[in-house]
Amino acid sequence: MSSVFAEGSGVGLDWLATAGPVLVWIVVLAFVFIECAVIIGLFLPGDSLLFGAGIILAQHGSPDLEAWALSLAALITAVAGNQVGYRIGRHTGTRFVARRGGKVLNQDNLDRARDFLNRKGFLAIVLARWIPWIRTLAPLIAGAARMDARRFMLATTAGALLWVPTLVLVGFYGAGLLESMPWLKTTLVWASIAFFVGGTVYGIYRYRQEMRKPMEEPA
Repeated sequence: MSSVFAEGSGVGLDWLATAGPVLVWIVVLAFVFIECAVIIGLFLPGDSLLFGAGIILAQHGSPDLEAWALSLAALITAVAGNQVGYRIGRHTGTRFVARRGGKVLNQDNLDRARDFLNRKGFLAIVLARWIPWIRTLAPLIAGAARMDARRFMLATTAGALLWVPTLVLVGFYGAGLLESMPWLKTTLVWASIAFFVGGTVYGIYRYRQEMRKPMEEPA
C-alpha cells in the first residue's frame, strides 16, 4: 500500500483499503452495463464513474495492468449493454420510452436522438458514447430502426474503444501525477465518490419522477 494511501486512510478512506479495488470493479461493470442497456441508465453518471474509478485505483497504488484490465472489462461490458439495448429496441421499438410532460423522457428528446442517428448514421453510434442521454437512447433507436446488426456492433465497439479506456486511464494516470500533492489526490477521490453517489441518487429520483408520468402516444 502506498504512503499516499496510508495518509488518505487517516482521513476516513481506510474502508477502501480492503473493499476498494473489488468494489470499484463491481460498481463500474454494473453501472456501465445498466447505462448502456436500459432507460434508467440515461440518468446515471457514467462518465464521472469511469474517471473516478481510475483515480481510486491510482489512490490504492494499483498496478498499471489493473487499470488496463478494468478498461478492457468495462469496454466489453459497454458493448454487451448496447447489444441488449439494441435487442430491446428491435423487439419493442421506442413506444414505451416517451412520457407525457417528461423533462428528459419526452417525445422531443426521442425525436432529436432519432434525427441525430438518421443524419450521422454509423458515426452517430460512435459519437453517442460521449453524449450522455443519447448514449442510452441510441441502441434502442438503432434497434427500432432495424439498423444492420453487424454495422451496429462495429460502430458501438468503436465508440466503446474510444470512450471507456480514455476516461479510466486519464483518471488513473492523471491521479498518478499528483504523488507530490497527496492532499489534492485524496480530495479528488472524495470528490469522485461524492459526485458518483450524489449523481446516482439524483438520477434514480429523476427516473422515478419521469416514469410516474403517463406514456406519450406517438402522433
